[in-house]
Amino acid sequence: MSLLAADIGNAHTVLGLLEDGEVVADWRVGTNEHRTADEWAVLLRGLLGHDEDAVTGVAVCSTVPSVLNAWREMLADHFPEVPRVIVEPGIRTGVPIVVDNPREVGTDRIINALAAASDYSGPAIVVDFGGTATTFDVVDAAGRYVGGAITPGIEISLEALSRGGAQLRMVELVRPRSVIGKNTVEALQSGMVFGVASQVEGMVERLVAALGAPVEGVAVIATGYLAPLVLDECRCFTDHAPWLTLRGLGLVYARNT
Repeated sequence: MSLLAADIGNAHTVLGLLEDGEVVADWRVGTNEHRTADEWAVLLRGLLGHDEDAVTGVAVCSTVPSVLNAWREMLADHFPEVPRVIVEPGIRTGVPIVVDNPREVGTDRIINALAAASDYSGPAIVVDFGGTATTFDVVDAAGRYVGGAITPGIEISLEALSRGGAQLRMVELVRPRSVIGKNTVEALQSGMVFGVASQVEGMVERLVAALGAPVEGVAVIATGYLAPLVLDECRCFTDHAPWLTLRGLGLVYARNT
């Protein structure tokens, strides 16, 4: 008996099978806004294989409305008997959202806050390293989502440089041999790795100060598929939770079925 959890982001869709709240299988595919419901069904069945028969529920969150619509159609047409929870306004998360307009907050950010509040005691900051955006989400000591920050993601920043700079190009996202780049490739890699790490440390320091909580009492959690790129360069993280969003989807599913 497994829950299929889907975190649909702007660039990638992360899929996972959860058993008893733990991720036992995972996949990451490109988020194609032009993929039809039938194409999503073919892709999903190909990934699941024999595990398809074991799926007893589906939980989905998405930041891409057109893809979410395709998923609604796909689940209704191809998996009509499988219970589903789609995270949207009205779904119970158990996380009070203390911001100006709660409907503006991405569902993936709320799910991350839920998982952080559930898995870590006290206030927490979740840094989610996606390709399009790096998000900072803050949970206070009472378990409330109180806001956060958004910066350009590592991949989209590198892409913007390669498009805007006549002598710049896309490079492999790896740690260079030194922070002082000896060539254009290493200089770009240094900016993407060490520059982002410094930005994250500075943002976390400011967010902790704004929370008014002791530094040692705040859990700072890294997640997202690009987190390993800068994880070892940041001194601010207390935990690395690569499946935080999928675990949060599992929690939301349990609260709504």
